Amino acid sequence: MKTKKQVGFVCFGEVNTPYERLQTKHDQALSTLETLDMDYLDGGIVIDDTEYQTADMAIEKLKAREMCCLIVCVVGWIPSHAVIRVTDCFRNTPMILWGLCGWTEGTRIVTTADQAATTALRPAFEAMGYAFKYVYNVMGEPEPVEKLQAFVNAAYTAKELRRVRIGTMGYRDMLLYGTQYEGNSLRADLGVEVEPFEMLEMVQNTEKLSKEKVAEWTRYVQDNWVFEKPCDSQIVETGVKYALAIGKKIEERGYQAISLIDVDGMKKLLGFPPAMVFMLLNHFYGVQVVPENDVMGAVTQSMLSLITGDTVPYLEYYEFFKTSMLIGVPDFIPEAATDGDIRVLPTAFGLLSASLLNVSKVKTGYVTCARLVYKKGAYAMHMYTGEAKTPPSWEECGWEPPAPQLPSLEVFPDSCTVEEFSQKVSSQHVIVAYGDYRETLTDLCKLLHIEIL
Repeated sequence: MKTKKQVGFVCFGEVNTPYERLQTKHDQALSTLETLDMDYLDGGIVIDDTEYQTADMAIEKLKAREMCCLIVCVVGWIPSHAVIRVTDCFRNTPMILWGLCGWTEGTRIVTTADQAATTALRPAFEAMGYAFKYVYNVMGEPEPVEKLQAFVNAAYTAKELRRVRIGTMGYRDMLLYGTQYEGNSLRADLGVEVEPFEMLEMVQNTEKLSKEKVAEWTRYVQDNWVFEKPCDSQIVETGVKYALAIGKKIEERGYQAISLIDVDGMKKLLGFPPAMVFMLLNHFYGVQVVPENDVMGAVTQSMLSLITGDTVPYLEYYEFFKTSMLIGVPDFIPEAATDGDIRVLPTAFGLLSASLLNVSKVKTGYVTCARLVYKKGAYAMHMYTGEAKTPPSWEECGWEPPAPQLPSLEVFPDSCTVEEFSQKVSSQHVIVAYGDYRETLTDLCKLLHIEIL
């Protein structure tokens, strides 16, 4: 179940401003928040009274709830000390400094000097080391609801990341460099815990499975997947057993994402490509899935899935063109990224004869592509946006003829050129989210001190 975003709200205005006006603007702000994806706790209206009575009342109200973000709503001029009295009690909570605006009466502008207060507070917040975002209303313009929601989503994601646990069966498939991770900083800086486990544990778990459960999952595959040509039932049953065996580990440890040793493990030692295993794990357990012990890819997935509330697939770069990139997968895509039926093809690649390949079409649309990397002792995020379209006909050399059309997209970036992208690309794997999440991801990176590439 998706956790509700718990947000604190507190309103500030000067003692000399008519209280009725402060109340009206307070209520206006709350009506805006009610349209957004959050559950807010109202700390009330704070004025600069000499005894700090309203400030201390707000503090007590806000302390009643654990929140991912505090919205500091300024509805008129107020001396900074009254605001800091409240905010410094929550200095480790991400904040939004939100200035409302004036109004017109006939042809005349009437203002309570909201931005006089916010422009005094912004540098003070910065000097005190608060993690915050400054937004403001403009008379006659829509309220900055996208900016508010983006930061709340980022703050929620940063908080929830500290509960994320990723399982990786094996380590450093194919001796790749970019899939490695630094466990101490990953836990300290981002909050993510990574747990390796051995492939032997999966094999041992297959001996303890319920025959009824194996039969149930096998029926699901046969009833819901479209087979391009006949498939040996033993292949399906083997894939189901491996998925159930890993599922036991997921349930025991509470993983939100998982990666498996692919080429050097399941293919080389077990003779079984894990494409259908990943598909079943995502469907039945809701975990994010990425192959080849790609822990950094799994962390990126964890971030984007918390932001979007959805499964976010991995894809690989195959070709660069003048204005686009061909990205696809040589194994599987999850249901959330599938356009139409789940289509699978029993086929062979290289020395592997028992391969069940996903050949489904991939959803098109506007996408945010991202990849977290660790370099020179710090984290960085490579991201860009673009339009994902149906790719031209193509094939990967090595598949049994007739070569299948792999699940793929042609992405036309609009936040950079292909040349600019190529000089910052940070992995052969990229994580794809449907929609424009640049602002939320940027806010998240700022909260976590991640450099944006």
